[in-house]
Amino acid sequence: MPKSEVFLRPSALPLDKARSIIQSALQRGRERGFMPLTVVVLDDGGHTIAMEREDGSGIAREPVARGKAWGALGIGISSRTVGARNQGREAFLAGVAAASDGQFIPVPGGVLVIENNRIIGAVGVSGDTSDADEECAVAGIEAAGYTAGVDTPD
Repeated sequence: MPKSEVFLRPSALPLDKARSIIQSALQRGRERGFMPLTVVVLDDGGHTIAMEREDGSGIAREPVARGKAWGALGIGISSRTVGARNQGREAFLAGVAAASDGQFIPVPGGVLVIENNRIIGAVGVSGDTSDADEECAVAGIEAAGYTAGVDTPD
């Protein structure tokens, strides 16, 4: 097969949609007067599709946003729910953090991206309160035409 005919499988969450999610999440933050945000969009394999950090967003915000998204994707539920369900289970949370080389942040702000009842990626936001971060992630996902995977802790 000629080299020009060999392609990787296209992502279920394409770059243009990831950029749209980011822009809408940042727009929500500006509309609500939130602190400067960093937004990370991961594909269903946990790879970064796109990331933007607003001027004034701290240098640690990118790994935190990525960790929120990665944790939601890795466990299969929103980072809010991961944290809430595991209150008092510090050994479990520490174990997952160790197993993931520290890529696991179990606080609100990591939201699954769902299309046709299938997880196709995750969005992580960091910069303001965790609740504000989650609000922006949900706004970005929904503005791009997807379902935000935010569930209620048991």
